[in-house]
Amino acid sequence: MTVTVAPTDASELRARFDAELAGFLDRQGPDWPDGAPRGVFTALQRFVLAGGKRLRPLFCYWGWRGAGAADGTPIVVAAAALELFHAFALIHDDILDGSDRRRGEPSVHRLFADLHARSSWRGDPEAYGRNTALLCGDLCAAWSDQMFHECGLSTEQVHRGYGVFALMRTEVIAGEYLDLVSGVGDGSVASALTVIRMKAARYTVTRPLQIGAALAGAGPELIAALGEFGDPLGDAFQLRDDVLGVFGDPAVTGKSVLDDLREGKPTVMMALARSAADRPQTLRLRELFGNPALDAEGAAELRDIIEATGARERIEQMIRVRTEAALSALRNAVVADEARAALVALAGQAIDRRA
Repeated sequence: MTVTVAPTDASELRARFDAELAGFLDRQGPDWPDGAPRGVFTALQRFVLAGGKRLRPLFCYWGWRGAGAADGTPIVVAAAALELFHAFALIHDDILDGSDRRRGEPSVHRLFADLHARSSWRGDPEAYGRNTALLCGDLCAAWSDQMFHECGLSTEQVHRGYGVFALMRTEVIAGEYLDLVSGVGDGSVASALTVIRMKAARYTVTRPLQIGAALAGAGPELIAALGEFGDPLGDAFQLRDDVLGVFGDPAVTGKSVLDDLREGKPTVMMALARSAADRPQTLRLRELFGNPALDAEGAAELRDIIEATGARERIEQMIRVRTEAALSALRNAVVADEARAALVALAGQAIDRRA
């Protein structure tokens, strides 16, 4: 769905987020414990600063501005802290999903597994990679908390935003567990939609918006209105992500189009395909989907089945409906005009994308 808006300059904000992240990470260097190898620290610096859309910091910033608060360094720092939490979530998610690529580079657990293998160290390279990546993710979560509290806002402001921050963390972890349960459960559309709401939608859009607004002292009406905008937009974002995970260009997305299919990821799109498949298609779905040995030819057959059952078109329709619902909610929300224009632009970036 194409969204036409007045232009807003998100690139300047992204540069400011990146500068604050780089500065924060640089300040951690002298505090790195003596005698501890710096491989984890170096890998995390590279991973956090290597790219990404910075959507969560952007939504947090415009939640703040939408509540009528002025631009300033403290909100940029607080918003950037969400990117460190995102790094934690990505690192752990790649371990859980067995994904070897992220942003066009080896995922963190793969990076350390390969280091172990090249160095001919004792033990299992895969276990070493997973365990080291777990620690990397834990460190990103701790750093996110630290950066948020050191953002420069008053203690009262930080406390207001931190309540939403804490809720977001709980939802993400609960959503990850629900994703695991769904993978061995009924695989229904309803179950898959619940997973994306908890695991992705709210932590991508809704909670960052509400964190920014809460930091600015927004009342419950605005917090609720931002939720009415953020929930459907976050759902649409994740539905688009699931489509790109199967039909995207790996050179653009930075991830293999085999990972989700080999894992048997219980997405809404696959639930729709199963529910609409005829008997021969159902048999092939059972043979191919979730097969760790799936090759490019098998993946192409799965994509054909998804198209033939109409599942992909139904997902596109769901994306359109949810995006329209989000924009309608935003039109009714009492937010500053500049923030409204920026949020419409962000909605377009979240939905109309190839990566």
